[in-house]
Amino acid sequence: MSKVTPYNTSDSKKEQVADMFDNIAFRYDLLNSILSFGTHKGWRRKCVKKLQALQPKQILDVATGTGDFAIACVKLNPEKIIGIDISEGMMKFGREKLKNKALIN
Repeated sequence: MSKVTPYNTSDSKKEQVADMFDNIAFRYDLLNSILSFGTHKGWRRKCVKKLQALQPKQILDVATGTGDFAIACVKLNPEKIIGIDISEGMMKFGREKLKNKALIN
């Protein structure tokens, strides 16, 4: 079985995946909308609605990307929302969204 990696370099697969997402971070939201035909928005609404009944105090959004799900969860009014991602580039765009929505300083 061969090893599948995004790039043909000596970097670890983890580093290559992070680099790949860093490289597309500036257009990730557009790509996500196009490639999912917009269904990602309905998925997010459905998940937030399901979480509403649980009234979570803390939410951990793993692979947060540019933070759309974490931002959608703000309306649940939890004490804390944490978004993590392997790609610093994606996190950078997520932080910009949070600033633009006045959710962080």
